[in-house]
Amino acid sequence: MSLTRKEVEWIAHLARLELTEEMAEKMAGQLSQVLDYIAKLDAADTAGVEPMSHSGSLCNVFREDVPSPSLEREAALRNAPEQSAGYFRVPRVIE
Repeated sequence: MSLTRKEVEWIAHLARLELTEEMAEKMAGQLSQVLDYIAKLDAADTAGVEPMSHSGSLCNVFREDVPSPSLEREAALRNAPEQSAGYFRVPRVIE
């Protein structure tokens, strides 16, 4: 499927993108290639292929929960905008 520059400009308008004429021409070619590839995929025979949500069979892949030393208080407070008595000072939110 070949996209025209006019169609690319309309897509850019919908996406609120500003494209130069040169960029619109380039995008027309690139988007046409993507649509051609999708058309090839659409033509593939998928009869009898069960739909899947993931390509692998991984389940809950997490690292082990191993205790490690905490950040030193001085290092944690080093970039705090405000601190008081060794703690972060934040605006009061409860009246």
